[in-house]
Amino acid sequence: MHRLQEYALSALKLHLSADQINTFTAYENGLMDWNEKMNLTAIRSHDEIIFKHFIDSLSCLEVMHMPTPGKVIDVGTGAGFPGLVLKIALPSIRLVLVESIGKKAAFCEHIAKTLHLEHVTVIQARAEEVGADARYREKFDWAIARAVAGMPVLAEYLLPLTRINGCMLAQKGENGPLETQQAANAFRKLGGKLRKVHPVTLPGIAEQRYLIVVEKKHATPDSYPRRTGTPAKKPIL
Repeated sequence: MHRLQEYALSALKLHLSADQINTFTAYENGLMDWNEKMNLTAIRSHDEIIFKHFIDSLSCLEVMHMPTPGKVIDVGTGAGFPGLVLKIALPSIRLVLVESIGKKAAFCEHIAKTLHLEHVTVIQARAEEVGADARYREKFDWAIARAVAGMPVLAEYLLPLTRINGCMLAQKGENGPLETQQAANAFRKLGGKLRKVHPVTLPGIAEQRYLIVVEKKHATPDSYPRRTGTPAKKPIL
């Protein structure tokens, strides 16, 4: 059994088909090839890619049940995590990847094409710009981010993109519960309500992980997100 399949089953109770395993293998090879030319990720070994990129990204599926993930946006995706991993696992989703760094956005475009993934759009832009764009604002069932910013800042990036009754999902480390408490006012101001703080223990990752799910209950006021750079400089507290 392929190691990715083994750990997907044991840690997440997730079965991956032979075609999906082959796609993940091609993804890993493409990532390692590009990493030799440019620094896309500090995680470079085979085992680390499986555990810290693929399994960690797949763990999102533990909470992504309702609403059904039809339209997903991944903000600050880097080399496609968790968005492209979720697309391989759930081929039917329509995925938008947001990445401000050109080389990382270019890699995402390249690998999506190489892997023949349909309905994947890559946007090289800042989260604040996308959240204010009528084409994307409040259009997504799930707005997701991993290790992008503190929770009050992340809420201002993600909730404007989330449709009413949709959810934002933040992948967080051991400080996830504390960050969530600190973001209570930001959730309220942006139209969200905390639904779940879900602990995740994964093989190959010593640190406790959390999936923070915030449901969108009301429309986000037009004044959010604020202009580029402001959420990080002056988080909603």
